[in-house]
Amino acid sequence: MQDPDSFLRRLFDRAVEVADPMQSLAAHLPARPEGRLVVIGAGKASARMAEAVEAAYGPCEGLVITRYGYARPCERIEIVEAAHPVPDQAGVDATRRMLALLDTCGEGDTVLALISGGGSALLCAPAKGITLNEKQALTDALLASGAPIGAINGIRKQISAVKGGKLAAAAYPARMLALLISDVPGDNPSDIASGPTVGDTGTPARALETLNRWNVTPSPSITDYLTAGGNPLPPDDPRLSTVENVIYAAPSQSLAAAAEIAEAEGIEVQILGDALEGEARDVAADHAALARKAQGDKPVLLLSGGELTVTRRGNGIGGPNAEYCLALALALDRAPGIHALACDTDGVDGAAEVAGAVISPETLSKAPDAADALAINDAHGFFGRIGDQVVTGPTLTNVNDFRAILVLPGS
Repeated sequence: MQDPDSFLRRLFDRAVEVADPMQSLAAHLPARPEGRLVVIGAGKASARMAEAVEAAYGPCEGLVITRYGYARPCERIEIVEAAHPVPDQAGVDATRRMLALLDTCGEGDTVLALISGGGSALLCAPAKGITLNEKQALTDALLASGAPIGAINGIRKQISAVKGGKLAAAAYPARMLALLISDVPGDNPSDIASGPTVGDTGTPARALETLNRWNVTPSPSITDYLTAGGNPLPPDDPRLSTVENVIYAAPSQSLAAAAEIAEAEGIEVQILGDALEGEARDVAADHAALARKAQGDKPVLLLSGGELTVTRRGNGIGGPNAEYCLALALALDRAPGIHALACDTDGVDGAAEVAGAVISPETLSKAPDAADALAINDAHGFFGRIGDQVVTGPTLTNVNDFRAILVLPGS
């Protein structure tokens, strides 16, 4: 086996590779439909997905919105970059143009929707009476609250003119095939990018309850809109009757690919789950206990996926994967033989252009301020100072968090 850090990085690279649309999407495309084909999409992987579509079909009409820095060369599909995780005017303008394009579609036409994580911010059309500034402020507050992604997306659907199935409804009566890469715990299509092609089972009242539970106060306009009943689109709306949603890549596949490498080297693999949620530092404490318990005469690999959260307590530069690693290092307290990596498969942990970090028994010896950094959510700052960040650049896919703990035989 390679040195532990290089081995863990190899597992992460493989997890990303199997979720690369250029490697996996073509097998899920039907024969190119006769008649007009329009390609739309939103998400961190959507431009790469569009590139894969044109590699299979040839030039296609369409418009896709991705994160700044994630564009890919396409022949005819237009790629627009916008902000993530907090939306911006570029996303609003591109979404407006996408809706106008869908308005030209009719019966007999086919719309191919390419949806991946990040689409919640990139696909932005605030509901009537709500401004972009109000939506930006609410998004920032929700991301700082520690609320799970499912709860955040439930609110996003209720105040949007495209989420919660409304994007698909805009294409009716054209047929729509939505290909999705899951980045959400549980792989529910309605949660991926806040479900722009899936009807909403939530309610404005539930959104208000969620805001109250996480101590987030929206603008008066948002409160008034939700109190008045909003405009949710139920799953049985006739305009969704021509839509097919297919998840073709998910976290479980990436974990299985990493496990295959480890097992080939004689390492016992325990998959803790592909849909873990919770506060990053709390999950790290639990995993530290599991790692200590797993240590024996043979190497063991603990794998997990999902999406952890961080409640903002300070103004440091943090993200759930880096915070998990920092909390894990503190909980393990230099335990010999235990190494770990935690990264976001899209290459961006939180708002930092860093995928995540690695730790070893020497991590706490490299700098004296680990506990202080954790207290102010400055995990990325800490790992940057000691040179243990994992930086990938745009990976062009997104199946959420990848965590691997390598437990070598104890001394």
